[in-house]
Amino acid sequence: MSENAQATSVAGAPAARNGGTGAAKRSGKGGRGLTVGIGVGAVLTVVGIALWAVQLSGGMAQTAMRNLDSWGLYITCFMFFVGLSAGGLIISSVPKALGIKGFGGISKVAIWTSVCCTVLAIGFVVVDLGQPARLWELFAYSNLGSPLMWDIIVLAIYLMLSVVYLWAYLRHEAGRVSAAALRVVSVIALVCAVMVHSVTAWIFSLQQAHEMWHTALMAPWFVSSALVCGTALVLVVCIALRKSGYLSLGQDSIVRMAKLLGAFVVVDLYFFGCDLLTAGFPGGSGAEVVGMLASGPLAPFFWTEVAGCALAAVVCFVPRLRTNPLLVVASLLAIVGIFCKRVQLLVGGFQLPNVEMPGAVTQYTVTNWQAGMAGAYQGMVYWPAPIEWGVTLGVVGLGVLLLCAGLKYLPLRPAGDEA
Repeated sequence: MSENAQATSVAGAPAARNGGTGAAKRSGKGGRGLTVGIGVGAVLTVVGIALWAVQLSGGMAQTAMRNLDSWGLYITCFMFFVGLSAGGLIISSVPKALGIKGFGGISKVAIWTSVCCTVLAIGFVVVDLGQPARLWELFAYSNLGSPLMWDIIVLAIYLMLSVVYLWAYLRHEAGRVSAAALRVVSVIALVCAVMVHSVTAWIFSLQQAHEMWHTALMAPWFVSSALVCGTALVLVVCIALRKSGYLSLGQDSIVRMAKLLGAFVVVDLYFFGCDLLTAGFPGGSGAEVVGMLASGPLAPFFWTEVAGCALAAVVCFVPRLRTNPLLVVASLLAIVGIFCKRVQLLVGGFQLPNVEMPGAVTQYTVTNWQAGMAGAYQGMVYWPAPIEWGVTLGVVGLGVLLLCAGLKYLPLRPAGDEA
């Protein structure tokens, strides 16, 4: 069976099953699903704000983060959502920037997804600072020679550019922005998407004291992971919106996105394999890192990533498996795999002690301090406290609220036949 014929058979009747114009009109402003999503997101956001207030009143000592593992779930999620934000801009900007065929008019939805994920990434930085007043101190006493400050600046520019890109797209549909001008904005957006992930990677790779982090491969590794989870998120959103009748999207566009996801997954696994081979080769200095990932405390996250991404690639590349339900499963496996990769990266950087004689071992310096340094490093040196899970759920709820509200009230449906 040819690919076009297969796409037609999977898609079913074009008007009824692909979410044609009639279905879109019947769904009003997105239907009950978006309304429920807005309500759930709002409730989670309120709960998260309440727990954040508790964290502010009691201090960061309520979390499981300590002096020797000073970053945790919040910064892990920051890295993760920065990566997720790439998918929207890349899926929408590459076709416009390079003048090639797009993905069936999903550009505005993809850009809005990117905006929401970027807001979440910034939100996790805010809750990790400890006190809101430190936002002012961050800029008033900033060190422009620090990669942390580079990341804050680039992330702010990235968010503003995403909003400008969405505005330019809407104005282009109204005939008030030329195709050439939109293409220029697309190129700038694409470059900025790569830069924000590179700068985030440099925060880690420029820290020579951490064996897990100090590698020149970190920036391309971050970019490849961002392409995987970002494309996977856009694919899941598009399939869901097509199912609900929000988008009229041909199966050929879904298949092309799936192939792109499969290629990104393979490249990301290749980079990971290169890094592990270099570190773990006999005589290499990173054998302890490879052992920690393959058979140590971080092994569940390592093997979940490898198995999940490998299965996702198989689904994306085998034509018989490229049904929409399996593509959703494959995309979710890829997203979970990249999140596990972020956990390995952050916790792994603290898992290997890099300071001799660190001083007094107390509940404020080491998480599992009762057993001393040897006992503290036997298992995972960090696991989130309940309050961290609650605040994280609240920030994610804010993202759900923004995404659903935008889909419901912003003009994000295709205006017509888009490339």
